[in-house]
Amino acid sequence: MRIPLVAGNWKMHTVRQEAITLAEAIARAVSGLSAAVEVTLCPPFVFLEPVRQALADTPVQLGAQNVHPEPEGAFTGEISVPMLASVGCRYVIVGHSERRQYFGETDAWIARKVRAVLQGGLRPILCVGERLEERQAGRARQVVQAQLEGALDGLSEEALPELVIAYEPVWAIGTGQNATPQQAQEMHGFIRSWMRARWGSKADSVRLLYGGSLKPDNAAALFRQPDVDGGLVGGASLKASSFLAIVEAAIGVSSQGGEA
Repeated sequence: MRIPLVAGNWKMHTVRQEAITLAEAIARAVSGLSAAVEVTLCPPFVFLEPVRQALADTPVQLGAQNVHPEPEGAFTGEISVPMLASVGCRYVIVGHSERRQYFGETDAWIARKVRAVLQGGLRPILCVGERLEERQAGRARQVVQAQLEGALDGLSEEALPELVIAYEPVWAIGTGQNATPQQAQEMHGFIRSWMRARWGSKADSVRLLYGGSLKPDNAAALFRQPDVDGGLVGGASLKASSFLAIVEAAIGVSSQGGEA
């Protein structure tokens, strides 16, 4: 059985004390909840160390929002996998749509990041998803498949248990408009089928997260879908109450076998 994962992507939000206070509130609450769900927080790079301290001795894990594929070098302003590992990161978000859109990241570049994260002993959260015009043109599956093929080129089946994939319909990110549970399951099911065609039943170990205006009021319905194994949470992760409500929704669904 896949253990659900709820990851908070804080993006470029919070200042130091806000980050510490938010992390402490989430860690304190999660420590008293069921272990049926895995939780990770991805703060801005500059707050990784204080957030790590806030999460110490709690079940909440630390993640990063991005990474450079090289282990070191003359890459001013970049962060490497060994650096992230040295401050206690367990997860790394790779290929987020905002990285693709605003920073021109290609599937080939993202593939290098995926390999670097895995080789460094961390877990990539690979983001894939289509824009509104691509969905309206009936190309959503084609776009997502191309992103998967590009980013996972050459991936061995041994690495699959460490891989997480987040489906984030770009048209739903930050818009308040989310995919329906049926739309989410349709794409998650397609991703699972694509992976099974390539790696067989080992693909069933990969957790598929939904991202895109995930909120407390739609979380349970999304998490009930058979191929939705948690969420990559953006705006709702910036308030402890809303993020914890999503975590509790995941726990409720998981504890009742997806029928909560």
